[in-house]
Amino acid sequence: MRKVISAITVICILMIGSISFFSLWEPIQAQEEAIPSYAKWGRMAMKETTKKYPNAQIIDYLHVGKKTNGDNAVEQFKLWLKENNREFGVLIDIEFHPDTDEVISVNFKEVNQ
Repeated sequence: MRKVISAITVICILMIGSISFFSLWEPIQAQEEAIPSYAKWGRMAMKETTKKYPNAQIIDYLHVGKKTNGDNAVEQFKLWLKENNREFGVLIDIEFHPDTDEVISVNFKEVNQ
């Protein structure tokens, strides 16, 4: 009887151990990050800023937000630039028609902070 109980105990321990061991091998599922709706406009803001300030480096990027202007939408960004020894910010407003994504205007404003 002792041998039967010992054998059952060993089998149970092995089964529990193997379940724990094999659970370590389950594939890890990474969360997919959704691409933000403003990503395309952010790329455009960086591209247009590079055209306007060809000798400057973009050292920081911020999506300020989205607002409406009548029937149009405006995505706002703030980029921080470095040109020689000068650092400065540029506010970029990209106005577009939200149904067609047709760009109406791209406006720049330099800021100190």
